[in-house]
Amino acid sequence: MTDEDAELEALRQRRLAELRRLAEARLRAPDATGVVHEVTDATFPDFVRRNRVALVDFWAPWCGPCRAVAPIVATLARDYQGKAAFAKLNTDENPATSRAFEVRSIPFLVVFRDGEAVDGVLGAQPKGAIEAALRPYV
Repeated sequence: MTDEDAELEALRQRRLAELRRLAEARLRAPDATGVVHEVTDATFPDFVRRNRVALVDFWAPWCGPCRAVAPIVATLARDYQGKAAFAKLNTDENPATSRAFEVRSIPFLVVFRDGEAVDGVLGAQPKGAIEAALRPYV
């Protein structure tokens, strides 16, 4: 191997290491974009794990109070952009996660920190009540 080949290989290795670090950082970065994401039984665990703080709205399309809470959650997602991630999980389509959290009544909003449920809000509550559950963790 010539000196030039060795130099190129060293450069390639440094660049690969840099790309790996960037990819890992992206995986760990919160999804705090101001958007309310839809999660499923399959995507829920990864969503709450990769976001330091996340609020998940357990809901169903037929639920009137759930539809009343949705704009509040969307507003909080914008207000807490960069600080927390927000998602909604349809309880009818995702029974495994709903059972795991013993969701018996909706809307049910759960605050997660570092992947663990730390607080929750049951029922259609005003923005202040939902924000009060979220604020201590951001």
